[in-house]
Amino acid sequence: MSARTRVTMTPEESDGLLASARKMQLATINADHTPHLVTMFYVLREGRITFWTYRASQKARNLERDPRLTCLVETGEAYFELRGVQVSGRAEPIEDVAGVGRLIAGQLMGVPAEGLDTYVEHAAPKRVAYAVIPTRTASWDHAKLL
Repeated sequence: MSARTRVTMTPEESDGLLASARKMQLATINADHTPHLVTMFYVLREGRITFWTYRASQKARNLERDPRLTCLVETGEAYFELRGVQVSGRAEPIEDVAGVGRLIAGQLMGVPAEGLDTYVEHAAPKRVAYAVIPTRTASWDHAKLL
């Protein structure tokens, strides 16, 4: 058995890591074909990685031109602690920008409940939301090498 096969997580393990994490590295493609890489908060919505961003951001402009992307969620510091899931696919715009924003702001950004609606009402018109439609997934858990 190859090391690659040994470290691959089960679908349940991958889903668990994606559900427990808060941030991902998001790669989109710039107009000059170079990668644009940023850290983003995300939530799982209907089992899909979902995020929002400013409509005028570089990543939003990139996704409008070319919806292909790759998302990376990883944990660990030492080699045998490294775990990760990489999801490649395409971004699909979501009409319910405020709904996505409410999840992200409420669960991940620490916006207090009493200010959540005000924050989202102010922020949502300037933003766009996406769900990641996966075409390829890779995972690893280096603890499986021990």
